[in-house]
Parts: sequence; C-alpha cells; structure tokens
Amino acid sequence: MELWHVPQSRSFRVLWFLHEAGLPYRLHLLGFDGSSLRTPEHLARSLAGRVPAVTLGGAPMAESAAIMEYLAETRAPALGRPPGHPERMAYLEGLHYGETIGQHLANLTQHHVILREPQMRSPTVMRLEAARLAKTLTGALAHMAERDWLLPSGFSAADIAVGYGVWQARYFLQPEEVPGLSAWQSRIASRPAFQAALAQDGPPVIYREAFYPRPEG
Repeated sequence: MELWHVPQSRSFRVLWFLHEAGLPYRLHLLGFDGSSLRTPEHLARSLAGRVPAVTLGGAPMAESAAIMEYLAETRAPALGRPPGHPERMAYLEGLHYGETIGQHLANLTQHHVILREPQMRSPTVMRLEAARLAKTLTGALAHMAERDWLLPSGFSAADIAVGYGVWQARYFLQPEEVPGLSAWQSRIASRPAFQAALAQDGPPVIYREAFYPRPEG
C-alpha cells in the first residue's frame, strides 16, 4: 500500500488509521502549494487532485472516509463494524460525520490561511464557521454521553474520522467554547498510533500559527 499525504491535511486520518491497524505502507509527502497535486500521475490517483490518495495492489483510491471504510472491511475489521453489527448505523454515521466537521474546518482554513490579504476575508464567515464547528463538536460530545469514544463497544474508524476534526479544532476554538473538548483531545493524543502518525506527519505547511483568532463582531 502507498499513501500520498500533505502534512496537517485530512489525509492524516488515513495515516492515523494505518498505524491503528498496523498495516504496512509507503508514505509520499506532497507540498501544499498545489503543484505536486496537479501532476498527471497524481490526477490519475485522485480525480480532484487532492489528498489522501492511496494505491492498493496498484489500484488507486481517494477520499479518506471511503479509504478507511474499505480498509476496515478488507484488512482491519477491528476498526470497522460490518453489515449486521448492532452498531453499524452509528459507525457509518460517525465515519461520515467527520466530513461535516471537515467542511467547517475547511472554510475556516480558507479564510484564515489561504486568503492572505485581509480584504479577501469575511469576518462574518470566520465567526459563523467557528460557531458551527463548535456546534458540531458539542453535538458529538452529547452523543457520546460519558463514553470515551463514539460507539459503546469502543474505538473505531469513526473516531479517527471525527477525531481529526477534534484535534484540528485547537487552531480555531478556545477550550471553553466546547466543554469537554480538551479532555477529548487528550484522549486522542494519548493513543500510541496517533503519536506515531503525528511523528510522520511532516513539517507544518498549512497551520503555521498555534491559534487563529476570529475577528471581533
């Protein structure tokens, strides 16, 4: 298996998954400037020219949630919940809830990081997306009740999908905005597989500041 990855991007979810599953892989680090994502070779792996992209037995596949779902079904069953499992619905919902969180992270990243000139940014969007990010994380915490992870039976790929957003939220939210967020981030950080993935993530190329405050309004 080969993984094409940009540091600090959503492809970290697949990198983390591979460490949790103990699957062998070869890692290719790409830049964030876009040039390495627009080559004919990479576009053959990812139709949108994004990461993650993997090859499995030589066959390409993109989209992090799809990659994790497929790998859980074929190579890492402990991280999935198969059809017929009583937690299957909750597992799939959690796996794709990560995309809802990711949408708000992407919008915040666009305005705080990508749009470099102040006049290009929207203070309204920055405040609104931060509030939406807090709401999505608060909803997930309420669903978990007193559990450490999303499903009653324990850790799964759904926690990786959502956990990436939980970890990245530290760039845009103060801990007190989502009660329980710091403890959740600490649980994630304590996992050996997460630490191993973090060590391979590469140098910061997207978030060069520890925190991006939104404009007052």
